[in-house]
Parts: sequence; structure tokens; C-alpha cells
Amino acid sequence: MNGKKIKVVIDTNVIISAVLSPKGNPAQVLRSITDSNDVFMYYSPEIIDEYTKVLSYDRLRIDDDEKKRAIELVIEIGVCISPVASIIPLPDETDRIFYDTAKTSGSILITGNTKHYPTESFIMTPANYIFYLETGEYYHFEKA
Repeated sequence: MNGKKIKVVIDTNVIISAVLSPKGNPAQVLRSITDSNDVFMYYSPEIIDEYTKVLSYDRLRIDDDEKKRAIELVIEIGVCISPVASIIPLPDETDRIFYDTAKTSGSILITGNTKHYPTESFIMTPANYIFYLETGEYYHFEKA
């Protein structure tokens, strides 16, 4: 990364995948934040609410200690902001808080659901983001 400061916002699906699969790309995304002084995570209170709600879905079978650790990690390493609301149309309004937080903070939005967002250079899949960290280049894979 050559000392370049990187700001990120993490969509819920990436947090869930990181918890469920500690060796996958989403977990590597979280490690990039915890292991680097050059990567900064941004969130809003609404994002914490969304993480908490989804981590609690029974079908995910995530135990209470893991849920608590995930939320505490985000709060500990992240920067809480109040995003400016956008009016850009999104197919799923529950994703707006992630988009707005990324836009307000000037962050990369890392999501496994790129189809829920407009095609913009700051929106990346976990694989895109890892490629960016390794090469310094933006490379966008086709939307799913």
C-alpha cells in the first residue's frame, strides 16, 4: 500500500461472510483493516444496527460471543460518522446507509452485492479490494 491511507465501509454481507468463513476474501478484508495502520473503517449507528440485526438471524447460527466480538471489533477499529443522505435510486433501500456512509467519508464500499449499487469506482467486491491492496490498481470484475 506504500503508506497510502485507505478508507473503507463494509457492507453487512462481507461482515457475515467473514464471521462464517474466516479464510475467505471477506475475512481477508477485515484483516486488512485490523493489521494495517493505513486502512480506516467508517460506519454509522445505523450500520451497527444492521450488523446486529443480521448477525442475529437464527439461520446463520452465529453464537452470541461471535456476534458480540464482531460488533465490538467494528466499533473499536472504526470511525463513527453521520452520513449525508443521498437521493440516488437504489434497488434496495436498506443498502442506502452503506452507500451514503461511503460517499460521505470518501471511502471504498466493499460489498458482495454490487448489483444493489450503481456502477461507481468506489464500490468494490472483496476480491476487487484485495486486488487493489496488492496492486494499487482498480480492477472491476463484471457485476453479478
